[in-house]
Amino acid sequence: MQVRTDISTVLPLRGWGALLANLGLLASALILPAVAHLLGAPVRWFLPMHWPVVLAGLVYGWRGGLAVGALAPLVSFALSGMPPLAILPVMVVELAVYGFLAGFLRERLSWSGYLSAGLALVTGRLVYMGLVALLAPHTGGYWSYIASALLPGTTAGAGMFLLLPPLSRRWVDHEP
Repeated sequence: MQVRTDISTVLPLRGWGALLANLGLLASALILPAVAHLLGAPVRWFLPMHWPVVLAGLVYGWRGGLAVGALAPLVSFALSGMPPLAILPVMVVELAVYGFLAGFLRERLSWSGYLSAGLALVTGRLVYMGLVALLAPHTGGYWSYIASALLPGTTAGAGMFLLLPPLSRRWVDHEP
């Protein structure tokens, strides 16, 4: 395996290798939640669909992150009925924001993986909260719903923030 000597922040999203890798990230965004559900794992704590989306953005830039982020919930819903239809539009936008922003900040602005992932995660969650407030106002229970939906995900967010930037850097640096 060769080590890259250029200073690329992301890999180009062109060619069969990049397409297959992005399809692999999309597949993992479908398989990880399915396995978590089968095992009875608390998906709101692990956010298994979110990890490959942020990773796609950090490795393949805004196009790869946006594609995996927007397609993952749609394909998952078409295949399994999950996420539920009521939350599907919100998840499509939230995950698209994660992937797009992580990739845009990394690719276009050459921000570090940590800053790119961190800002993408915070912005995606703010978009999620705003869309929930707009599309599904909960009479008197909005804040309790937000707390029950967001607080468990902070553990996964911290994990993504700590683990995905070095993983993406290693992937990009060791791509032949």
